[in-house]
Amino acid sequence: MLSLSPELLDAVRRVAGTGQLLVAMDFDGTMAPLVDHAADSRALPRSAAAFAGLAGLPRTTTALISGRALDSLRAVAFPPENTLLIGSHGAEVWLGPGSSPLTLDDAQRQLLADVRQVLQEIVEQAPGTLLEDKPAGVVLHTRLAADDVAEDAVAAARAALQDRPGVFLKDGNRVLESSVVHASKGEGIAFLRQAAGATAVVFAGDDTTDEDALGRLLPGDLGVKVGLDFTQAEFRVESPVHICEFLEALLRERKKALDLGSH
Repeated sequence: MLSLSPELLDAVRRVAGTGQLLVAMDFDGTMAPLVDHAADSRALPRSAAAFAGLAGLPRTTTALISGRALDSLRAVAFPPENTLLIGSHGAEVWLGPGSSPLTLDDAQRQLLADVRQVLQEIVEQAPGTLLEDKPAGVVLHTRLAADDVAEDAVAAARAALQDRPGVFLKDGNRVLESSVVHASKGEGIAFLRQAAGATAVVFAGDDTTDEDALGRLLPGDLGVKVGLDFTQAEFRVESPVHICEFLEALLRERKKALDLGSH
């Protein structure tokens, strides 16, 4: 029994008929339920299967847009071979074999080391918090900390880093992201649209940082928010389980549209 609204299903049918479709998905909290330990994250099997099915269709490009570093994203998402990847909120891009890795200049490397030192000192005073290193940034994770400890740690990190030139901060779900490269999922979705030659884009995400991508969608695109937080998306579903249904519906309607177009 489908639980997607008739209005969302109508929008899926409409976007599935476009000439060149880009299906771009956030991973954690969207295709995969949120977990305490990032390395344990896995896409729900139905979502993974439908996404792989879309990746195999003609005139259809799949992509993952994640806050994770690319290596981390590959380790948990097992993306189809031809799926395009955006990592580190847009700072890392993989468009296939031969894609150039992200490189920092000397000043950025030194700044990143300074940022890490600041955050390390905070983590040592805040039980349950931990750091995650990325090619262009450091993430302060607070999911395992008590609420008051998490709030204090984030406030201390923000106070220490927010006015530092060349450091860019993003709030996420129990994380504070710091980066020495200015990038966003909005820039990522615009880049992927151009790279794929897409005539319509589908994007789904759950976190504050996904609003950057949802805000860059154009008329004729389809944006879906997972969860109950504020969103610019036209449609909303409750949880990653509903993203399974959404991707299955999109796969079904895209196959129909392509079959009709070939006759």
